[in-house]
Amino acid sequence: MTSHAIDPELAAVVPMLPQLDLTDLPSARASMTALVAQLGAPDATGVRVEEVSAPGPEGAPDVRLRVYRPERVAAPAAVYDVHGGGFVLGDLETDHARNLEIARELGVVVVSVDYRLAPETPFPGPLEDVYAGLVWTAKNAAELGVDPERIAVHGVSAGGGLAAGLTLLARDRGGPSIAFQYLGVPEVDDRLTTPSMTAFTDTPIWNRARAVVSWTSYLGAGVPGTDGVSPYAAPARATDLSGLPPAYVSAMHFDPLRDEGIAYALALLAAGVTVELHLFPGTFHGSGLARHAAVSQREHAEETTVLARGLGL
Repeated sequence: MTSHAIDPELAAVVPMLPQLDLTDLPSARASMTALVAQLGAPDATGVRVEEVSAPGPEGAPDVRLRVYRPERVAAPAAVYDVHGGGFVLGDLETDHARNLEIARELGVVVVSVDYRLAPETPFPGPLEDVYAGLVWTAKNAAELGVDPERIAVHGVSAGGGLAAGLTLLARDRGGPSIAFQYLGVPEVDDRLTTPSMTAFTDTPIWNRARAVVSWTSYLGAGVPGTDGVSPYAAPARATDLSGLPPAYVSAMHFDPLRDEGIAYALALLAAGVTVELHLFPGTFHGSGLARHAAVSQREHAEETTVLARGLGL
């Protein structure tokens, strides 16, 4: 770890970060649940929260959604949130605190989706759940007080990868309109061959070994890196990125996912998509959890700003 020039404010918290062992998923999931619980109940003032069920993919169970309605509505727009967790961790609690903030700060509806996790449900199951939740959101736009042309998708890490895949899927199926895609440190490339993915074997929170488990869980043993992996699973493999909505992509300095996120942003740009790309120096995957650090505060403020701009607020 000492070889990485991590921002001093962030370096101070590294020893306290959880060590999630993805080779023991029940334990890792329990640790993540405990971690969220330790943070205590977030501030829910000014936001009404309810849970609903959306029809699931054909032959699959219904999909649980959490809907956040702000008391102060700024615009008839929505953010559709896809939580992270390496395709194998996370639930509706993962982004709960942040979704409350987004709804309150932006004055828009937020809908969060509780997709099935790998390896119990490998690709395409999780993505189809995410798509089903987006379809429900668009179909119920009037009841939500939302313009169906003003829905942004939002995801971080594996959630960013799922959001990118969702945007491709919606385009190709002629599905719901997506106004903007917020792809925070997106996990988009199963091939694991970028310089950052090769180099960062000891970085905090996310490293190459965890990425291997993540993609093996999502695609199946022996599948990652082989020919024929769907671009809906690994959007870095997409050969046609034309006609996609404007995007924001963030990348963290000492993150194995850094180079694939940058490459995806540049590929979007080459395809004529409007893109904003920001590499935050001295950071690592998930370093925004250290909210006291100045660089994390910039990252957090920028997230709010770009979502507002993407939704025309």
